[in-house]
Amino acid sequence: MLTWIMENMATIMISAVLIIMVAAVIAGMIRNKKKGKSSCGCGCAGCAMKGACHPEKPETLQK
Repeated sequence: MLTWIMENMATIMISAVLIIMVAAVIAGMIRNKKKGKSSCGCGCAGCAMKGACHPEKPETLQK
């Protein structure tokens, strides 16, 4: 088993780095989504798809 690990150390290291990078990107996307930031990097004011991404919420009726 130790021999196999030593023979494949480069592949294991590269895979670990890629997994960490992908996890960091996903965590950043989740963090931005919770903060309400856009995923495209620009504001929603001039976006043609604003209504699809952020549909208007119905106004609550006050009694």
